Amino acid sequence: MKKVTIYSTPTCGYCKIAKQFFKDKGIDFTEIDVTTDLAGRQALEQKIGRITGVPVITIDEEAVVGFDQAHIAKMLGI
Repeated sequence: MKKVTIYSTPTCGYCKIAKQFFKDKGIDFTEIDVTTDLAGRQALEQKIGRITGVPVITIDEEAVVGFDQAHIAKMLGI
């Protein structure tokens, strides 16, 4: 099973859509709120550089900025 992490903020509409997509597909994921989790935010910045927007979704170690449903589904093999 692939490790899925979503870096999000509470007010991000696409973050909410992405999380619902994962729930609907039965995909376990870890959520990191970059507004309150400083260590999580710093870890993400080390992976991708400056954060320009959310959601940032990592699948295993590959990062996707934004919610591209077709691309994410392909990466997950669903």
